[in-house]
Amino acid sequence: MKRYNEGEPNKTSFLIICEGQNTEPQYFRQFPVKTAEVTSYGLGSSRTKLVEMVIDLKTEDKQQEVWVVFDMDIQRENADKIKSDYENAIALAESKNIKVAYSNDAFEIWFLLHYQYFDNQWTRHEYYDKLSEWWGCNYEKMGKNIAFAQTIYKRLEEDENADQEEAIQRANKLSEHQKDLKYTEKNPSTNVHHLVNELNKHF
Repeated sequence: MKRYNEGEPNKTSFLIICEGQNTEPQYFRQFPVKTAEVTSYGLGSSRTKLVEMVIDLKTEDKQQEVWVVFDMDIQRENADKIKSDYENAIALAESKNIKVAYSNDAFEIWFLLHYQYFDNQWTRHEYYDKLSEWWGCNYEKMGKNIAFAQTIYKRLEEDENADQEEAIQRANKLSEHQKDLKYTEKNPSTNVHHLVNELNKHF
């Protein structure tokens, strides 16, 4: 995988709190940062509640970057509630100077963008099927296991078909095409690449 490195390293620390308890925190823990400290874990809470918990954890340390990571994970039976929670969580985080790495519909869109650009409104299960094809596994069955999640960064790094720089460009392209939409209407979308860019400064 080609890695995109932008900017000069600065001494800092990252507190990355994730909605998911395995995939996301394990992925971020594998970044080989050298000039910063990364703490990442999952709290398994709903979006707005997650942000509220992170507000309580946030310190006054100006060298600490605080990020919250979650996705929309739309479900037909309570779609309106989920959409409201998603929008409110992003607004609350931004009002408290907490950075958000969001994905609509699932975090796995970030992995898939390493391989291809797409603007189809797929469900997370379709993301899983595509990743299963690329990785030769049953991602839906294995992807949330801690042991597997710990391999994802390296898997992307070593796969000649995966390209982090292209993933960043593809995510930016999606964002540019949807810049005037509400967060819930940006589908598919992710801004995980902003967090990735910041971590890349510390290799």
